[in-house]
Amino acid sequence: MNPTLQLFLIISAALFSIGLLAALSRRHAIFILIGIEMMLAAAGINFIAFWRFGPQPSPPTGVMITIFAIAIAAAEAAVGLALVIAVYRHYRTTDVDEVDELSR
Repeated sequence: MNPTLQLFLIISAALFSIGLLAALSRRHAIFILIGIEMMLAAAGINFIAFWRFGPQPSPPTGVMITIFAIAIAAAEAAVGLALVIAVYRHYRTTDVDEVDELSR
């Protein structure tokens, strides 16, 4: 069985939907960051799939965009985790419903 563009798009849509659900329905900041990372991974799958199934003599544009997206996601995760740790040290919770003000 050869993988098709449709298969990759379905997998990417499912991963994006799970990430969106995780980012919107969770209360803890760590789970929200994980949901955002899942959505970025789904976007990377789309870039690679459209590059792979595009015209064959194409430059590796999809791969380069995905590598940049992975680098940005790693930086975003590091900054986000640092912010979560700082908020936890101040409020002693990672529940975003309880942290409604930044200057208590």
